[in-house]
Amino acid sequence: MAGNWLEAVELTSSGRPVLLPSEIECSLLSAVDLECEDLPNFPNLKSGILTLTTHRLLWVSDSSSQGASSAIPLASISHIFSAKKSLKSIFASPRIRFQLSVSPDGRVSNSGSGSRSVVVTMVVRGKGADLDVFLTKFWDNWRGRAWETGNADVTSGSESVSGSTSSGLYTKEGTVRMVGVSGILRKEQEMWETTDKSLQDAFQDLNALMSKAKEMVMLAEKMRQKLLSGSTSQPGAAEDEELGSKQEMQDWLLSVGIISPVTKESAGALYHQQLSRQLADFVRLPLERAGGMINLIDIYCLFNRARGTELISPEDLLQACFLWEKFDVPVMLRKFDSGVMVIQNKSHSDEEIFARIKTLATKPDALRTGISASDAAITLGVAPGMAKEHLLTAESKGFLCRDISPDGFRFYINLFPEIDPNNVYLVKDYGVYDTWLKVASASR
Repeated sequence: MAGNWLEAVELTSSGRPVLLPSEIECSLLSAVDLECEDLPNFPNLKSGILTLTTHRLLWVSDSSSQGASSAIPLASISHIFSAKKSLKSIFASPRIRFQLSVSPDGRVSNSGSGSRSVVVTMVVRGKGADLDVFLTKFWDNWRGRAWETGNADVTSGSESVSGSTSSGLYTKEGTVRMVGVSGILRKEQEMWETTDKSLQDAFQDLNALMSKAKEMVMLAEKMRQKLLSGSTSQPGAAEDEELGSKQEMQDWLLSVGIISPVTKESAGALYHQQLSRQLADFVRLPLERAGGMINLIDIYCLFNRARGTELISPEDLLQACFLWEKFDVPVMLRKFDSGVMVIQNKSHSDEEIFARIKTLATKPDALRTGISASDAAITLGVAPGMAKEHLLTAESKGFLCRDISPDGFRFYINLFPEIDPNNVYLVKDYGVYDTWLKVASASR
């Protein structure tokens, strides 16, 4: 915990902060210290990742995925100081200072009667950080006061500047129209004002559209949670058709999107690190639906669809997956001998898969004709390509034998471990070998 007067930040399993329903992540800085000389009990916040959102400043320790965390609401900030340019600032770590309102009991509060102001300093020790850009976004978010305005549409009722609606020397108001060079300059000025007004209206409409998109994502998430809770509370009450409709609705809601995707603009040098953590949070639900393992190509399509217009490249996805080895996340990247790459839960057990394949391969029909990747895909509930990788892995472990024919790959249970090398003609009256002999004799 950061301290009794700072709010703790709820973290995901990958160590990313959990945002509020309408909160958007705007910028990140690495290796940031928070200092306050006015408060003797100020917590020791050293070398953490600072996230600027539309509502808060979030400081998370970079030492572990579930380390210390603190939140400073932008509503409690009363003033942001401009960065000082001096000879000393060239050699020292960049600093950003802001004024914070603190209640008499030492907690962060909105400015009001009884509260006092303290100065908090952000010391940025990370390399490659653009402090001017961060400070600009800091000012914009603080002035924007998104925590107050909500998602209301901002409209303007003023009329646009009209051009030359009448002709002649006099206007319709009776004043003399400007002609010559003065008239050209005035007309040019009016045109620029009209263009500027149109751009402002366009960006207002764009902001309104973005806010509505956030509302739709939040509504879709609530509907998905309601459907999931309803399906678990009454599992046998619905008809098959109704269950199919619910399943289809859940699939659609799952792909609505990520409210605040990590981008290169917001994360900067921490882009791949934060993308890796967000990807680890995102794959949790698809992995549960896929039985603990899913193809990397499928995740690439699902993740990009959820990010909307903020698409990532395959190289970014691979680099994000490789970084999981450095973080304490419950997922991992796995590469089969054939080169196929998948994402799986660390708790995923290959022994369980092999047991199900062995049960399938020891059925009477499978002992006679073998099993294909399609047969294994139906049993395991995965794609045929993934099922083939499981069969090849089971073969490498000695559970199966492969037969290649014009019809493709067929896999059979491995009978050689049951044959006594000292007496190869000895047939026991139990075991898979005995069952195979009976099935082969009955098929003749």
